[in-house]
Amino acid sequence: MTRDRLPRQPRTAVCAALTAAVVVSPVAGAGPASASPAATAPRPVCVSHQSGLAGRLSRDIAAALRGRSGTIAISLRDHTTHTRCTLRANQRFDSASVVKATVLATLLWDAQRHHRPLTKGEKTLAKAMITKSDNASTSKLWKKLKASRVKAFLRAAGMDATVPGKDGYWGLTRITANDQERLLDLITHPNTVLTDASRRYILSLMGKVIREQRWGTPAGAPGGVRIQVKNGWLERSTHGWRVHSIGAFTGGGHDYTLTVLTQDNRTLKAGVATIEAVARAVHKDLNPTAHTATVYAPTDRPQEALPAVPKD
Repeated sequence: MTRDRLPRQPRTAVCAALTAAVVVSPVAGAGPASASPAATAPRPVCVSHQSGLAGRLSRDIAAALRGRSGTIAISLRDHTTHTRCTLRANQRFDSASVVKATVLATLLWDAQRHHRPLTKGEKTLAKAMITKSDNASTSKLWKKLKASRVKAFLRAAGMDATVPGKDGYWGLTRITANDQERLLDLITHPNTVLTDASRRYILSLMGKVIREQRWGTPAGAPGGVRIQVKNGWLERSTHGWRVHSIGAFTGGGHDYTLTVLTQDNRTLKAGVATIEAVARAVHKDLNPTAHTATVYAPTDRPQEALPAVPKD
């Protein structure tokens, strides 16, 4: 299976977009794992073909982060306006349940290679894993695939910075915001890694996540958009709460994906609030004419499965 690479923009277009970007340190890329000082909210690096959008996104995301503790990584890609934003997008985080989307993609990719459909049992496990974030189903699929197949999929997908969790601890897979955006791009656009049927299957399950788990990046999404999401959280003695959300927003003229990874949160609630503040800023800027009354309001009682991890 050949590796599909994202098309590169012409040099002139990139230069023009960079002219419109607002860059304020600290910028995207690997960064320290310490909490961000509340008084100095970081701004992402944004580029866009739409005049004024890059600067607006950078300012509004920075405003959403102001006064919040924790370490936040962001990767946004809007294909409609050719817009990208990144913040600490190459820094690694423990995946928690967000990795379940990767597990499903691996399962489908492996089935493609062997020219077979998923079995009834695999479909049952996959549905529970994504729509209800069921840990037991995930563990069964992880054991079936083995880390070797997950690694093979990651190579084929170009998710070079992702490292599968050891000893069956899939929740400790090390992920980056850029790699999660790469996965979302493969799920939402034709490529040589996942067939159209596989992509539709993943999007269908991510679109049927139960209400209690449809928090995070969907917050503030415009009415009429199809919301596809997978979230996760995990608490450990180091870096506190990890709280993550990945989302794809398609249909009705929309075509964008958003990843927000966080750690060093003092509480679970704080991590969720940070992600949803970023999401609302992004959705508002990408959909300035959306009616406030129709935007998506996530549950105020989010739920998620805590993956099993070894003691610190």
